[in-house]
Amino acid sequence: MQRAIPCAVLRGGTSKGLYFNASDLPADETIRERVLLAAMGSPDERQIDGMGGAHPLTSKVAIVSPSSRADADVDYLFVQVVVDKAATSTAQNCGNILAGVAPYAIESGMVVANDGTTDVRIHMVNTGAIAVARVETPSGRVNYDGDARIDGVPGTSAPIPTDFLNIAGSSCGALLPTGNAVDTVQGVEVTCVDNGMPVVILNAADFGLSGSESPAEMEANTELKARVEAIRLDIGPKMYLGDVTLKTVPKMSLVSPAVAGGLINTRTFIPHRVHEAIGVLGSVSVATACAIPGTVAQRVIGEALPAGVHSLEVEHPTGFFTVELEFSQSNDGLAIERAALLRTARMLMRGEIYIPAEVWS
Repeated sequence: MQRAIPCAVLRGGTSKGLYFNASDLPADETIRERVLLAAMGSPDERQIDGMGGAHPLTSKVAIVSPSSRADADVDYLFVQVVVDKAATSTAQNCGNILAGVAPYAIESGMVVANDGTTDVRIHMVNTGAIAVARVETPSGRVNYDGDARIDGVPGTSAPIPTDFLNIAGSSCGALLPTGNAVDTVQGVEVTCVDNGMPVVILNAADFGLSGSESPAEMEANTELKARVEAIRLDIGPKMYLGDVTLKTVPKMSLVSPAVAGGLINTRTFIPHRVHEAIGVLGSVSVATACAIPGTVAQRVIGEALPAGVHSLEVEHPTGFFTVELEFSQSNDGLAIERAALLRTARMLMRGEIYIPAEVWS
């Protein structure tokens, strides 16, 4: 026997995942984890017996519910389902899957749409921060068609501009978790930054790389992977993330001078695969590091950014990510006033997913 659970599949940004109403999933977290593993088909490198796409970017889950907070419309818990291990993680947000939360909430009746556009305030449960997503809703229905284009996704879609509120230090407790613009770990200078996503920034040149290598080339470089992971395990506790051996944070971003007219070039370990693009909040953290004097990123771009509003293009393997960043400088250091970006999303399927009954036993 199998149990059917209502579910939707949406592409959010450059990721794809399963979206659930929290009330349709088991309240017990242990059973819920088993349900999500079965839904994705983990652990299995092909995820052949589930809906996962055999890659971290397509093995993601959004659990959505009416918000428990007065300042938000919905709660959004992001769950990363590990592909080849019987493990899940809620240690991070996901800004790509976030892009699908507002459309899902409207389509599911959690949020009543306006005629025109609808702003949805989303409480990101993983870190406690708030994001505001604007969805086109002509005649009170979600519109998915439009002219917005994002690198890493074919075609165009309706834009979903998203503002992030008070996300600095949301995972680690501070914008610079270690208190330093630069730390030296195992002989390598790094910058640890958390503006929505804990990221460790490293200069690709320190590893003998140009920074333009393909994700496949970097994944095939076993020595590089071992060094990057050793640094990650070493710096994790110093970022107040504890033992990160089994965690999906911090992300490790190797940066280099821009090659396509952007501000900076990136290759990001997430943490054991190399992202074909870059995560939404990961790009926000990298852009933020470019604005902080003395960081590894700021040294790579070779210029100081003045306080104010900036549109910063972060290059990645399949294009670039534009982050709108507003910050001020004072005697107390840099303060992030606003971080915003543009994503798109599309509903792919709504129905029921079947979970073997033995998962509950």
